[in-house]
Amino acid sequence: MDLIYAGLGLVILLLAGDSLVRGAVNMSLRLGVPALIVSLTIVAFGTSAPELLISIQAIHEGVAGLAMGNVVGSNTANILLVLGVPALISGLSTGDCDTRKSYIQMMGASFLFLFLAFNGVITWVQGLVLLAALGLMLSSAFRVALAHRRAVVAGIEEETEEDTEVEGADPDMPWWKVGLFLLLGLIGLPLGADLLVDASTNIARHFGVSETVIGLTLVALGTSLPELATTVMAALRNQAEVAMGNVIGSNMFNLLAIIGVASLVGPIPVEPGILQFDIWVMLGASLLLFPFVFMKWHMGRGWGIALSVLYVVYVLMVLKG
Repeated sequence: MDLIYAGLGLVILLLAGDSLVRGAVNMSLRLGVPALIVSLTIVAFGTSAPELLISIQAIHEGVAGLAMGNVVGSNTANILLVLGVPALISGLSTGDCDTRKSYIQMMGASFLFLFLAFNGVITWVQGLVLLAALGLMLSSAFRVALAHRRAVVAGIEEETEEDTEVEGADPDMPWWKVGLFLLLGLIGLPLGADLLVDASTNIARHFGVSETVIGLTLVALGTSLPELATTVMAALRNQAEVAMGNVIGSNMFNLLAIIGVASLVGPIPVEPGILQFDIWVMLGASLLLFPFVFMKWHMGRGWGIALSVLYVVYVLMVLKG
């Protein structure tokens, strides 16, 4: 039954997160907030809402290890599985991407997180440092986007779909529907998080493993499903930059926003196992992207197989302890 409850909680979380994003996006656009600001803030934070609610709920229920495991495990899954599967299906033309700046920022966030984690616990002080780094990255992205927008207006650069379209936007959506999406999201997120955390804790106790292990595997895999769906569709449409950007952006938000905000709720202990093994696997997986970002390697089916196998091996090693 706990597996069923965990699955139900995950489904509710994913649907509620999508509902909240749709409601918030359309309300903001209706109120005259520019699409640019909506894309950089509401959409980015909204898609991370499930992971954030899981982390906060886990801390409230005294299983903070699940929160840490979810973030570290999700980042590893995002690279090895979320990029590996679409590469296995159709390949990713990463040689056409320019994600160098985003990748450098992601690695900076990873090393900052690693440095702070060696304190043994992420308190509100370290959390504020992570949130400050997030603020710097968002302001940098905002300046670049504004510069691009000014160049479009001046006729120097061409307008793209990303400049005018926002995920979840529907210009004809009535106000009652906007409110319904917001209500469903606000109700569903805490409900789904509560179900998933409770069920995951019970599963951990039943199998005699720690909540951190469940966070690294079951919860991390579940919360990476939206990113997996996005990258598979991007690969099929030959949009490798969307796939890479999705993974890099998600990993940055996981480390800076989710851990940063969750630590304000309560301290997040970093178990010795995370410090000795899992965090290094996460860092190693991140470094694997270097040749695809800077040397323009093509991520073909061979790499897809390699990355997917590495993820399976990692999960097996975590479960065996």
